[in-house]
Amino acid sequence: MRIALFPGSFDPFTNGHLDVVRRGTQLFDEVIIAIGNNSSKSRYLPVEQMVSMIEGVFADEPRVRVQSYKGLTATFAKEVGAKFLLRGLRNTTDFEYENTIAQANRHMNPELETVFLITSPALAAISSTIIREIHRFGGNVDDFVPFPLPAYRAPAAS
Repeated sequence: MRIALFPGSFDPFTNGHLDVVRRGTQLFDEVIIAIGNNSSKSRYLPVEQMVSMIEGVFADEPRVRVQSYKGLTATFAKEVGAKFLLRGLRNTTDFEYENTIAQANRHMNPELETVFLITSPALAAISSTIIREIHRFGGNVDDFVPFPLPAYRAPAAS
């Protein structure tokens, strides 16, 4: 079975991510959307909430699973039996960043092959960072995400 891991913070999961997963299901028997805990990022939406929302999007697609994980992606890939990492590329900046990560993952797990899909042109401008900023300031993000986002709640002052 050809299992691909599509790792990311998915904070939030975008229509660009959705496009990569749908296209990935044409290449692999199973795609696992793996929501990682990036130690250098603080989350906008809780992981558990994002898992549930993404599961809802793929409720009718048995070849797509959603899991959260902590630790190294290469290690998690071994744990779930994935031999492929699926990654989307919007531009050359993404390629530089993703290529470095792919090399490190391959060093840690020599059986792990990274497969890059070029983002569909209509979705190339979408990024989770931009969506978070629009949403945080009350803008409409419905065209960028496959589900309604919950109302933003500013963190309590400490």
